[in-house]
Amino acid sequence: MPGGARISFNSVDSSLSSLKNCQSYINTGMDIATHVALDLVESFNDAEDVNSMEKVMIEYAAMDRELNHYMRAIEETVNQIKREKPENIPDLKSLVQEKFTAMESKNSDSDLQKNEKYMYFKDQLKQMRKQFCHKSGNDEDAIEQIDEDIAVTQSQMNFICPITQMEMKRPVRNKICGHTYEEDAILKFIQTRKQQKKKVRCPKIGCSHSDVKGSDLMPDEALKRAIDSQNKQSWSTLDETL
Repeated sequence: MPGGARISFNSVDSSLSSLKNCQSYINTGMDIATHVALDLVESFNDAEDVNSMEKVMIEYAAMDRELNHYMRAIEETVNQIKREKPENIPDLKSLVQEKFTAMESKNSDSDLQKNEKYMYFKDQLKQMRKQFCHKSGNDEDAIEQIDEDIAVTQSQMNFICPITQMEMKRPVRNKICGHTYEEDAILKFIQTRKQQKKKVRCPKIGCSHSDVKGSDLMPDEALKRAIDSQNKQSWSTLDETL
């Protein structure tokens, strides 16, 4: 056929749409696993239980990688056919499988650990343990009361947004410099500077990061839980004194 065979990719587009829906289910599963793991740390459950959630995250990351490879194989095959315009309709399934197999052959365990949601999971676990570790110590390794007071004061200082100078309710952390801000405040700051066609310097005093972007911000669930926990303790103490 002059100019190549006419191929309709409507069914392919429909399949890609379905696969992307599957990916959203994987993302939701990873979010749930992260919240469960944080719950376990907050309630001081056995480390084995937390480790089991990490295994779940790795399994999800493997599914996500496989799905990404398959979608990429489909997209590359479609682009190749559109570019080459073959005379005869090719075997799409074979071409996709060939590309998919080639991608999967390069898999390594390190790929899974670079999964964005898995990295977030590990980061939040680290932050969570840092926020709550002082509550789980026994009498032998308990720190002196004065040091504990200093540690709590420093922790509470981290609860304050550098923009609003108020306690954060929905903290987000900058992946680049590690500083946290109230979500609404930093997003409004970014939007205002964008309208002025200027970059956003991190509002944390002493930070040299000069290009804060919305895409670099991630919810800091561990910090939010620490703030909520501190507030509950404060209210409980207040109730006892009344």
